[in-house]
Amino acid sequence: MIRTRTARRSAGAALGVAALILPLAALAGPAAASAPGPNAPEPLASGIDVAALPGAVAFGDTPASTPETVSFILRERNVTLLELAAQTGSKNYLSTSEFASRYGQTPANVTALTSYLAHFGITADVYADNVDISASGTAGEFDRALSVTQKQYDVPELPGRDGFNPVPAQNGVHANTQSPSLPYRLSSFVLAVLGLSNYGPYADHLVPPTTSLLKPEGGSSNSCLAVFGLSNGCHLPSDFARMYNLDGLYAKGATGAGQTLGIVTLAAVDPQSPAYFWSNIANVDRTGSLTIDNIDGGPGAPSIASGTDETDLDIEQSGGVAPGANVIDYQAPNTDPGFIDAFFTAASANTASTVSTSWGESETLLTAAIQSGQEASTYAAAFDEAYLELAAQGQSAFDASGDAGAYGDSDQLGTTSLSIDSSSDSPYITAAGGTTLPWTGQLTGPDGSATVTVPQQRIWGWDYLWQAVASTTGVSLATAAETDVVGSGGGFSKIENSPLYQQLVPAVHYFHAVPYLTPTDFTTVAPGLVEPEAWSFNPAPGVIAGFASGRASPDLATDADPETGYLVYGASFSSPLQEYGGTSFVAPQLNGSTAVIDSYLGHRVGFWNPAIYRAAVSANSPFTQLNQAGTSNDNIYYTGNPGAVYNQGVGLGIPDLTKLASDL
Repeated sequence: MIRTRTARRSAGAALGVAALILPLAALAGPAAASAPGPNAPEPLASGIDVAALPGAVAFGDTPASTPETVSFILRERNVTLLELAAQTGSKNYLSTSEFASRYGQTPANVTALTSYLAHFGITADVYADNVDISASGTAGEFDRALSVTQKQYDVPELPGRDGFNPVPAQNGVHANTQSPSLPYRLSSFVLAVLGLSNYGPYADHLVPPTTSLLKPEGGSSNSCLAVFGLSNGCHLPSDFARMYNLDGLYAKGATGAGQTLGIVTLAAVDPQSPAYFWSNIANVDRTGSLTIDNIDGGPGAPSIASGTDETDLDIEQSGGVAPGANVIDYQAPNTDPGFIDAFFTAASANTASTVSTSWGESETLLTAAIQSGQEASTYAAAFDEAYLELAAQGQSAFDASGDAGAYGDSDQLGTTSLSIDSSSDSPYITAAGGTTLPWTGQLTGPDGSATVTVPQQRIWGWDYLWQAVASTTGVSLATAAETDVVGSGGGFSKIENSPLYQQLVPAVHYFHAVPYLTPTDFTTVAPGLVEPEAWSFNPAPGVIAGFASGRASPDLATDADPETGYLVYGASFSSPLQEYGGTSFVAPQLNGSTAVIDSYLGHRVGFWNPAIYRAAVSANSPFTQLNQAGTSNDNIYYTGNPGAVYNQGVGLGIPDLTKLASDL
């Protein structure tokens, strides 16, 4: 069953736009001795400024009558206690109203902000958590309220690399040319203002196979090869359940019944595609419903260019893994406020016991955007707030760790330094990495064919394909390597600190690596940010060791390689049945697995990470680690850590989900 609804938010405690419109002076509270006057304008962190994007061309002011939705993210109170509870795995879960009372902003502050906005004709919708306020008005009204000027821009396509999708050209987008300001009385509790630009910066984590066809070898364990006659990338949700022992919970009658899972996405689903996939491809007996929740007006019509294939697969996989669970598709515009509002909607509604997303951007791209004035300096903190609320309410959350191996920005800004993805770098979300399953096949190209063999499960990294690609296409090995920098996103955050649950596990911050690629050609890519833009290639690197700080990613992994990946069905596809991979699959599969686990246990298990890190060092660990060190087990840099429970390619390793259920 499919129901469609538009985004709605509970005002909570009768908070909304105040009926009385107050002059600015009436909003002033007592100022601290060292603070500016209460009505003194204070600049705030705002969303992406399109002016600095490559090739962006301004062609005039944004018409004052242009409708806009702007999100005001408020600072959570008592945040140190909130962070400690999340990092230690507190099970004292809160209702949304309890969260608002303890950690949301005070009713007086919320009323002060909504009243201020109403003075300019802007209406405000207050989320039930008292953390997110979605405001609706016109460009002229926001310009006056926030002391900014907005201009119109045409932005050309930002090309993709290494087989990843580009960011499409976007014409007629608007963006502010100054930082927004509010009176100090208000700015002191506003963390970020997102939405003065409607540019869509986010990319999905979806990867096609590198070849047009890889002929499967006889004796494959893949259950759908015989049915569809396709290559090794032909798995179904039932294969995931078999490989990671979710079958053990199915055998006990757990299907996710009575649970709801949420998908946060930035492209519209083909409404009929999931049902067709479940019934005709995966042979899943679905009893749960599918609800489409359009956030901030929704992302527009389904299209491959916008990422509909990502949304289709997220719903198909999560709902296929948890056939009894209800699914809510929180689909939002590909903008900062759209993305964050979708998470806060899931949190404030508090209906879904588990949530996942497969969208993000590299930390390097985010840092460059912040230092160029294109992005809010408090961007990561704003998303952390959403994930902290989910954790406090017992809602599990997962994000794909990325598909460019250890070089998360190589497919985005194009720099070649080590980098991981945001927002899977948050300490308050579970980062989902990827592996490659054992397989053998023939790679064909204009210069002949070559046999590819992966003898045992490994960290996903396409270095195992480089020689075959070079020999079948006539390019050099170095060119093949630099073209296919693809694998399980993993490494160390440069913007998020190491959480307590990682600090308590030995050797999480030690690493072994195989440096195929040495960054070269350093240049200034943003004010104060110098990054490499090329590599030198070593075809036979030795294993090196080292230590790094910061939040380590991913947390765990399952199969994500497109060459051993999964089937996706979509009515918008040029051919409806496709084979894909990427950590895009792992996040929704773990999301569905959580719904099954919750239904088995009869309660929410909440934020996974504190529990799974404790379980990994126990005598009966539910994880199998891939810790061989060398070039046959890496994510294009990080390899196994012999004797340790963690490596930066697959995190804690491969889960046994039935065993993990008891640990959770």
